[in-house]
Amino acid sequence: MYSGAAAAGSPRRDFISVTLGPEEAVGVGGYNNSKAWRRRSCWRKWKQLSRLQRSVILFLFAFLALCGAISYTSMGETWKSITNKSLDDQRKEQEIPRLKLANPAVLPAPQKADANHRDYPELSLQKPPKLPHVRRGPSNLQIKAPQRDTRLKTRHDTMRAVEELVEVHKVEKTEKSIISWRGAVIEPDQSTEPPSSKIMEPEKPSSVEAEDRKEAVPINERQLAVIEAFRHAWKGYKDFAWGHDELKPLSKSYSEWFGLGLTLIDALDTMWILGLKEEFEEARKWVANDLVFDKNVDVNLFESTIRILGGLLSTYHLSGDSLFLEKAKDIGNRLMPAFKTPSKIPYSDVNLGRGTAHPPRWTSDSTVAEVTSIQLEFRELSRLTGDEKFRKAVDEVMKHVHILSGKNDGLVPMFINTNSGQFTHLGVYTLGARADSYYEYLLKQWIQGGKKENELLEDYTRAIEGVKKHLLQRSEPKKLTFVGELAHGHFSAKMDHLVCFLPGTLALGAHNGLAADHMKLAETLIETCYQMYAQVETGLSPEIVHFNLHAQKGHKDIEIKPADRHNLLRPETVESLFYMYRFTGDKKYQDWGWEILQNFNRYTRVPTGGYTSINNVQNPSNPEPRDKMESFFLGETLKYMFLLFSDDTDLINLDKYIFNTEAHPLPIWVPA
Repeated sequence: MYSGAAAAGSPRRDFISVTLGPEEAVGVGGYNNSKAWRRRSCWRKWKQLSRLQRSVILFLFAFLALCGAISYTSMGETWKSITNKSLDDQRKEQEIPRLKLANPAVLPAPQKADANHRDYPELSLQKPPKLPHVRRGPSNLQIKAPQRDTRLKTRHDTMRAVEELVEVHKVEKTEKSIISWRGAVIEPDQSTEPPSSKIMEPEKPSSVEAEDRKEAVPINERQLAVIEAFRHAWKGYKDFAWGHDELKPLSKSYSEWFGLGLTLIDALDTMWILGLKEEFEEARKWVANDLVFDKNVDVNLFESTIRILGGLLSTYHLSGDSLFLEKAKDIGNRLMPAFKTPSKIPYSDVNLGRGTAHPPRWTSDSTVAEVTSIQLEFRELSRLTGDEKFRKAVDEVMKHVHILSGKNDGLVPMFINTNSGQFTHLGVYTLGARADSYYEYLLKQWIQGGKKENELLEDYTRAIEGVKKHLLQRSEPKKLTFVGELAHGHFSAKMDHLVCFLPGTLALGAHNGLAADHMKLAETLIETCYQMYAQVETGLSPEIVHFNLHAQKGHKDIEIKPADRHNLLRPETVESLFYMYRFTGDKKYQDWGWEILQNFNRYTRVPTGGYTSINNVQNPSNPEPRDKMESFFLGETLKYMFLLFSDDTDLINLDKYIFNTEAHPLPIWVPA
């Protein structure tokens, strides 16, 4: 038997002759196939090999092991890719033509409107098409306070979450629908501990709990019409005003207010809720690459807070993308100099680059609505960052106003001095401009904080009683209940369109356990707000109306003065319609909203893209377009339209979210 290789330079070969005796042949004391004998035999043979042979064998074994590991990894990635592709193909077969539905993080990522609806406004009321049952809403979205030792998600992780799709499998009627979804969801936390110094990181649930699964609600015809309207407005902004504050659709140009892309930021969460993926991604890139707050520019504290800070925080919560939280922290810090006043009542204006603040040039006053309608946003920023300075600053304002004299049964004047901290221009009380959102934020802060801050609730309920006592009247001939104004003891039958936020706020309060007569008042007031549209020639409300208190032949309930007959594409009535439908289920509110959308398309839509404010709602043949599309048309009006037309109560669940006054949803901290 040949046992080894010849030594270098030696022709000699060694042979071993083995003779088995009887004992060995029968396995007695010799070869017996035992493990010990085999180990000794193999080791003897290994020692008989030359050093070169052993080195070669060891190298081959190491090489084969390395190749095996690489092959395993490669095959794993290939199989994963094939599996994902197969799942994607299955999903595509179930999608609406030209609609890409997704459910990243909390709400679906973007989709494209059906081509059949591109030529709106000729859309007719038709039976909604049978669409795939898609889980639109964040049924399991709950919030917990920031935790320690967490990290922000990378952009790659976030984008993967954005790309995840809802998997809906059609089953027989006798089977229960199973919905599979993924995304960054913030888990519940029942505690009320103060926020930590770390940033909250959205978490991905492994699956939807069985008890939380329910029949998905399809997108309907009217929602598709809203998507089409948004895309038409967005086209104008993208083509003629990209990265600027506001679109001028007629002149195909733009206008600047702060130079911070107000329309784009205001519309971010609307795109997410509507599912417009392509548009959202383009806007996100602009935020990442071009949104810079280090500018020598004066901004209004209130408007920057509700539109920019609120929009960034909302988009962060819906998408889970840490980019938006980082931007929110940046502008939040830059707005803080506004609070450096003798009274701690903030100045109205801040220079973002210089870190200075000042009141308007003509007065040292701030408006009450502006200084008391920034709390939701700053409080949430503190909760997310763990930096209490934001919350302390705005809470001081509310505590100060709570004890301030000059109120009239809970109603507040319109101005407050930043030096003295006292109300000014006493004796004038309104729920319109300069005071409106003070009342709104009293209730919403109470809800946001888990219904524990009783001073806020006390001020709100007292104010509503003050409204009923001093500001409510009924018109002729239809006896519409409306909210007027009080000036030095004299009642004025003037009502701003802005006041139409009130029915929705009242309904929200009733939903959260306040007096039932709040809902009754909401029902009468939303009828009035609808009539502010229905009794006008274009079907669009003017900025201000005056109600007739005495019946006159041939006169309607409302009269419009020439200076007040403009329409700015405002959202307040649609906002209240959304709340009323969500809490009552009465479809007339959806029908009223549908009428308003049709009239917006009829009189304010610009063919080349965008929508415009108009000067004359009483002239259907020439509404006199103003060549300006306010950012809140995309941020609020169309968002509330889409939510109004949805029958999915989990599409921004009102037990889990509170809307700021610019329609940006922020989480309720603890369960109600």
